Amino acid sequence: MKDFTISVPASTANIGPCFDSAGAALNLYLTLQVSEADNWEIEQHSELLPDETNYEENFIYQIAKQTAERHNKQLPACKVIITSDIPLARGLGSSASAVIAGIELANQACELSLSTEEKLHYGTEIEGHPDNVAPALLGEMVISVKTSDHEIDWIQLSDLNLDVIVYIPNIELKTEEARNVLPANYSRDSATTASSISNILIASLLKGDYNLAGKMMEKDLFHEPYRANLIPNYKNIKKEAKSFGAYGTVISGAGPTMISFVPKGEGQAIAEHMKTVYKDYQVNMLEVDRVGVQVTQSLKRAAE
Repeated sequence: MKDFTISVPASTANIGPCFDSAGAALNLYLTLQVSEADNWEIEQHSELLPDETNYEENFIYQIAKQTAERHNKQLPACKVIITSDIPLARGLGSSASAVIAGIELANQACELSLSTEEKLHYGTEIEGHPDNVAPALLGEMVISVKTSDHEIDWIQLSDLNLDVIVYIPNIELKTEEARNVLPANYSRDSATTASSISNILIASLLKGDYNLAGKMMEKDLFHEPYRANLIPNYKNIKKEAKSFGAYGTVISGAGPTMISFVPKGEGQAIAEHMKTVYKDYQVNMLEVDRVGVQVTQSLKRAAE
C-alpha cells in the first residue's frame, strides 16, 4: 500500500430555507496522513478532535471498517495522523467530513475503486441525508435529495461570486437537541410558502441575484424560527452583518455557528468589523471549496 493523504472540507447546510437539501463546502479541512504499518495506530494532532484511548473507538476508523466489510475486505493495518480545522458540534459538518474521510480511507487502503455515487450513497446512509456529505464529497454548493425509492439526485451550483463569513461561538450544540425543537408536522400552507421561498433562493443564486438570495435566506419557515432561541446573538448578528453589507445571514446547519453571504471582495473588511463587535466569537472569512474530498499520493512512495 502506498502512503497517501486524504483532505475533506467542512460544510454548511440548509442555507436558510433549503432545509436538509442544500449545503456548501468550506475551506476548513479534516486531513488524514495514512501510511502502512504493522499494527493500527491513530494519532490526533488537533485540539478540535475528541479524546480517544484506542483506534477502535475512532469514528473514522469505524466508518472505514464498515465500508471495507460491506465489500468483503479487511482493512490493512495503517498509521493514520489526523489533523482538523473543523470545530465539533458547531454546525460546520464535522460528522459528514469524518464519514467521507472514513469511506475514502477504506476506498484507498482496500483498493475498492468506489464511484462517486457509491460514496454519496454510503455517506447518506450513515448521515441520514446528503446535505452535508454531498458538498464534502463533491465541493461547491450542492442541492440534493434522497427520494422515497432511496435514489439520490444532486446538482452543483458552481462559481458563486460571493464571500462567506462564519461566526463560531465557544459553545457546542448537538444536532439532536436542535432537531428536537422542530415541529413534527407543518401545515400545507406553511410548507407551500416555505418551499416556495427555497425555490426562489436557488433560482436567485443561479441567476446571480444575490440581494434577492439574501432576502430569501432570511425568510426560512422550516427550522430557523424554532432554533433561534438556541443560537446566541441570533438576531444581533443578522442585524449587524446586514448593516455592513451582508446579503443574508443564517444558521449554519443546526448551529450554533452562523454564516453570512457577502459581496465578493468585501468579506475581509466585514469580518474584521464583526470581530470587534463579537470578541468572544471566532469570526472568519472563508471561501467555498471547489473540489471536495482530495487524495494525494506520497511523493516519496511515488518515487519508489
